[in-house]
Amino acid sequence: MAAADDSRYYNDGFSSDREVFKSGRIVREHDDRVGGPQFRNRRGRGPFRARMHSDHQGPRPRHRGGPGGGFGPNPRSRFEDDDGDVVMGGDMQDGSSQRRYNPYGRSGRRGDGRFERDRKGGGGPGHRVGGASGGGGGGGERAGGKKGWFKIIIPYGKKYEKKWILTALQNLCPVPFSPVKFSTEGHRAQFYIEDASTANALAKISRKITDTEGYKVIVISNPCAPPITDLKPEEVESLAKCMSKRFLGSEQSLDLSNIRTDPDLLSQNTDIILNRKHCMHAVLKIIEDNIPELVSLNLSSNKLYKLDDMAELASKAPNLKILNLSHNELRSERELDRVKGVKLVELWLNHNPLCDYFKDQPTYISAIRERFPRLLKLDGHDLPPPIGFDVEAPTAIPPCKGSYFGADDIKSLILRFLQQYFSVYDSGDRQSLLDAYHDGACFSLSMPFSAQNPARCSLGEYQKDSRNLKRLKDPSTRFRLLKHTRLNVVAFLNELPKTQHDTACFNVDVNTYTNTLLSFTVSGVFKEVDGKSRDAVRAFSRVFIAVPAGNSGLCIVNDELFVRNATTEEIRKAFAAPAPTPSSSPVPTLSAPQQEMLNTFSLQSGMNLEWSQKCLQDNEWDFDRAAQIFTQMKAQGKIPDVAFIK
Repeated sequence: MAAADDSRYYNDGFSSDREVFKSGRIVREHDDRVGGPQFRNRRGRGPFRARMHSDHQGPRPRHRGGPGGGFGPNPRSRFEDDDGDVVMGGDMQDGSSQRRYNPYGRSGRRGDGRFERDRKGGGGPGHRVGGASGGGGGGGERAGGKKGWFKIIIPYGKKYEKKWILTALQNLCPVPFSPVKFSTEGHRAQFYIEDASTANALAKISRKITDTEGYKVIVISNPCAPPITDLKPEEVESLAKCMSKRFLGSEQSLDLSNIRTDPDLLSQNTDIILNRKHCMHAVLKIIEDNIPELVSLNLSSNKLYKLDDMAELASKAPNLKILNLSHNELRSERELDRVKGVKLVELWLNHNPLCDYFKDQPTYISAIRERFPRLLKLDGHDLPPPIGFDVEAPTAIPPCKGSYFGADDIKSLILRFLQQYFSVYDSGDRQSLLDAYHDGACFSLSMPFSAQNPARCSLGEYQKDSRNLKRLKDPSTRFRLLKHTRLNVVAFLNELPKTQHDTACFNVDVNTYTNTLLSFTVSGVFKEVDGKSRDAVRAFSRVFIAVPAGNSGLCIVNDELFVRNATTEEIRKAFAAPAPTPSSSPVPTLSAPQQEMLNTFSLQSGMNLEWSQKCLQDNEWDFDRAAQIFTQMKAQGKIPDVAFIK
């Protein structure tokens, strides 16, 4: 009830009404600005900062529909007329606005923002563009039928087919319409309408269309400037003539500085604003068709604040070496990423806001040269020659080299150690590894810093024990995650997932070796054989530091294990030629002829019994065929070194 008096209740004491003569009658223009100077900057008044009820000295006269509003000595008086009747309707005889003051609305404008929007026929989503005169009409003037451009926005409309969404809108909209410049931007679809009543009708059908996934289609209507259309053929011709006059053939340079004020364009009423996509694309098209050998381009003083529309510059002018972007409005060096494909040697950026954001000149030069590594001159100043590799054509990275041992005796020692170590490690019971570690051995595990959340193929099971120093800053935590003494090391290894390593693809690099110390790195892949990550393939790198043991073997004093998810290529190549599963009896019971054939094949090929048996079994115990396959694979280098360790 009493909608007619709400605005007086909220605004009394700090509102002002003006009488405006409009359409032959008096319309009351309401001003919601808070109070006068004497009421501003008061504390404890909430968003209104005006006189409270207790500030009034005695009752004030009430005139329903009068210019001053007001309220009596108690809040209930706002519902009463002077004769004691209760106001039941919202219509007032003078047609003044009945809107409540909204303290959270847009502020900071001179005059009443709502009156200005109604007068212009604008408004946002839900705004009544074609409301009737009287209450809520924003001044009593009918806006329906007024001409003006509106942008119709459909959030997440990109996923719909153009035909489907337009047909759905046209079926529900009571006013026929023809969309102008339908397009998508980001996730939304949008088009333009040149009629206030049509825009209002479209806004009213928001959430009345349901798509095939059950979501409501939202329709937003916003007033806007007329949509930008492509240049007309005569305008393109005028632009081409202007560019021809500004082109210097002897230097292959084109000066388009401050092109909007060019007298030739102004005389033809051709407005070229390079911030507009269609204008920049027209310029690039003319360059591509007429002067693709362009070397120097001057775009200074064009108020450019973005370079998105210049993304094709490198393909349109492949020989461009000099670019002048000075005296524009570029605010970030990231805008240059759009044109970093251009092989510039000279660039001008002075008098752009981005130049003020660097703490010193070296930082500025470094940021620009990061995008243009061949740059020799910046803002007219010579730069030191760039340091880099002048490689014109794409060069393939050379293939990774094989293992490096340094000496044959070291190679034999390490391969024998690895075969024994990983046979036990993959056996399921790692307790026997106690003999491989020194009493004071130390072990640590780490994984990539940006690990994924635990999942089937993630590294979640390794997360809690990872000692990645980029992630861990607490010294006590770093120390706690180190495993000291061989008992603690092997106990921890027993807690890790059960594995099967692809020993055929091991890569070994010896870092240091002396008579008393050996340091080497082993890298390769393994897969987990049980648990929730069963069959997940991992890549690993393991650094062993060992000292000589009494039985001509090695004793580990330091062990560092790094685990990560294997790449697609590593997974594809993993276990392509799987090694025999380690067992306590590498040579199972065979018939007498098979045993004799196995011994002969091992003697002639030089392989150990395990790999010799595998070769014979794969060839169905055909000695000649197995020998032929062995000779071919050995010549191709496909047999791992571990096969020859006896």
